Amino acid sequence: MNALLIEGLGWFAFLQRQEVLLQLGLWGLLLVAVLQRQRLAPIVRRQPLSLLLSFPRSAVLLLGEGVLALLLALFGQHNGLVLLLAQITLAWVLMGLLESRLLGLWLTAASRRQLVSRVLRPLFLIGVVLVLLDALGSLQAIANQSLGLWFGSVITIGRLSQVLLVLYVLSVGLELPTRGAGVVVQHGLLISEGSRRALEQILRYVLFALGVIWAMGHLGINQTGVLAIAGGLSVGLGFGIKEVFSNIVSGLWLLIEGSVRPGEVLLHGGDVCEVRRLGPRATTLWRSRDNAELVVPNQDFFTTATTTFTGTDRVRRCRMELGVPRCWRPDHITPLLAEIARGVEGVMADPPAKARLTAFGPENYTYRITYAIADPMVSGRVDAALRLALCRRFADLGIDGPL
Repeated sequence: MNALLIEGLGWFAFLQRQEVLLQLGLWGLLLVAVLQRQRLAPIVRRQPLSLLLSFPRSAVLLLGEGVLALLLALFGQHNGLVLLLAQITLAWVLMGLLESRLLGLWLTAASRRQLVSRVLRPLFLIGVVLVLLDALGSLQAIANQSLGLWFGSVITIGRLSQVLLVLYVLSVGLELPTRGAGVVVQHGLLISEGSRRALEQILRYVLFALGVIWAMGHLGINQTGVLAIAGGLSVGLGFGIKEVFSNIVSGLWLLIEGSVRPGEVLLHGGDVCEVRRLGPRATTLWRSRDNAELVVPNQDFFTTATTTFTGTDRVRRCRMELGVPRCWRPDHITPLLAEIARGVEGVMADPPAKARLTAFGPENYTYRITYAIADPMVSGRVDAALRLALCRRFADLGIDGPL
């Protein structure tokens, strides 16, 4: 820790140098001018300068840094810090082009946003910090500083930083590579969409587990000591967070078994829901009727019966019961009901919709309409459309509304 304090004092001394203060001061004025360019636009009336102010801020800043470095060199002043800041600005401009041009051609808007916000920009920020630290002093000296003895191994700042960086990238950056691998396997082996998503999830778990094993080996941690401590804590943790471990084991088993996979449509709490994500602890369901996402512990699917509409196919058989006054003959009503159902958008032609008489009543006969739809998630919309079609057709024919 004393070495870190000495290194910090060296940074302070470096920042007190006259040539450094001059470069930082001029660069700060340039940055303020670029940020306030909208206020400067009415003042600058010459065409070349006004056109320059219309460029993106990063491009104007990069051009200004180049001019500033040239002026410092002409007046015999040091310009190394300004050139370094110009290189950082250039890297930012290139990353912006990568985000808007190349990634826009290959990825969807949501995937591009996730990759940029979770991986590219954090890594860029870390790189900028490392470059600036190396410019202020010795980055290698900081990396070699010891943080103490952990599990029989000396841990340095450099090794710990590398491990944390790799684990972070594995935790947030595995989605796109595993998705690409899943698409390749899906087209090669002709597996279903749900199986592809399950394969992607298993790949994430495996790669992250391999990353943790690599991290322990890279740090030189004595794995025997870790296992001994884990064994001692297992009893207490087993009672304290047994539900968490139960959900994790249930999630892994559900993935392997394939009974609840991403993309499956199932019945939960009386509502038709789609499985969006099967996480380590809980499953995320999407409910279409109110566009809500439900987070359900994995253990609920592992220990209770689950009704699924996509186990073998996505075709859902639906039915509707209604009453019609006894004055209307069943041999007229049953083909009429089947005809109305076949004309509703979303009802499949094969198997065809059918209607049958199911019960007699003192005033009404009860009929049942059975029909099939291709997507279980639109069952509510198709059901509402069928009821509306029945009311309209019955009104046109002068039949009392269905009961």
